[in-house]
Amino acid sequence: TAGPRRRSPTTSRESGRRCGIVRLAQQAGAESAPIVRLTDRYAAWFLPLTVVVAALAWLASGSAARAVAVLVVATPCPLLLAAPVAVVSGLSRASRRGVIVRDGGALENLGRARTILLDKTGTLTRGRPSVLDVAAAPGQAPTQILRTAASLDQYSPHVLARALVDAAQERELQLSVPTDVTEEPGRGISGTVDGHRVFVGRVPPTARADSSWARAVDNRALLDGATVAWLVVDEHLSGAVLLRDPLRPEAPHALSRLRSAGIRRLLMLTGDRAAPAQEVAAVLGLDGVRAELGPADKVAVVRSEREHAVTVMVGDGVNDAPALAAADIGVAMGARGSTASSEAADVVLTTDRVDRLADAVAIAQRSPMVD
Repeated sequence: TAGPRRRSPTTSRESGRRCGIVRLAQQAGAESAPIVRLTDRYAAWFLPLTVVVAALAWLASGSAARAVAVLVVATPCPLLLAAPVAVVSGLSRASRRGVIVRDGGALENLGRARTILLDKTGTLTRGRPSVLDVAAAPGQAPTQILRTAASLDQYSPHVLARALVDAAQERELQLSVPTDVTEEPGRGISGTVDGHRVFVGRVPPTARADSSWARAVDNRALLDGATVAWLVVDEHLSGAVLLRDPLRPEAPHALSRLRSAGIRRLLMLTGDRAAPAQEVAAVLGLDGVRAELGPADKVAVVRSEREHAVTVMVGDGVNDAPALAAADIGVAMGARGSTASSEAADVVLTTDRVDRLADAVAIAQRSPMVD
């Protein structure tokens, strides 16, 4: 059966994610924030200067007590201790809120952030999509469409793929074991199922233009705010699965808190179609949305935003890992997200709640001495 084959790689990914979070926690205690390094540089010349002034006071007064008084009053200990204590306190407080910060520098930059880019699926939404409907081309059966798509998607880590497999198992469909499976992040997965070459994912509008049933699927997806996973068998468009992923209940309040914390721009980046993405953006009051993006497209948007302000990228999937690495601060939804995104991130939210991001920003702004 397909179950054990699918759960084994999932267990491996969970183990890898936990190891990655442990490494982040270790690095957090091993690296210094920029403000700490700055105070160290000031102390490097401040201490010799203090000794010279103390020696001059001794020579001028002839009393060693005057020299000791200068040393006591001008000691750099508060200067040296204030910044590290503030940073360590911030890291500790963030960890108690379920936020692991890579190092003090990440905490300091997070406090300076003015632009936040958020992935949609698994970040602003629950990451637990459900199958709304299965559409089939003329001459095809919806049950066979779902069975073929789910058979291929068994080896995909994407949340939409897991939804297809779960739906097939709920209907007690017998899944086949795919071969020659390859996945292109941001586009879809391909392989061989029962001797047929199969693709599940996004297809260009030109491939759907001549099919009346495909246009009907697009219209249904537009009305329902659904995402569509298209099935192509032997280079023929054969069916589609409509899925919907509800918003996280805490998302509106979390974004409102981010606004109050001084975040000027909130943008959503997603590989989904423009219509459902814009609907989500309108509900949440975002400043903009970039839809139908691949991993490289997300990186380009992140780099563009970095030219204007300190930028945070928030995501949870493998597709988001390059964008997390490209941002000033990468934030991964580590509770259910991919190992790759957790490894690429500077901050990992260990609880499956997006409002922990607002907690992290508030803590970062109060911890180190940020501008």
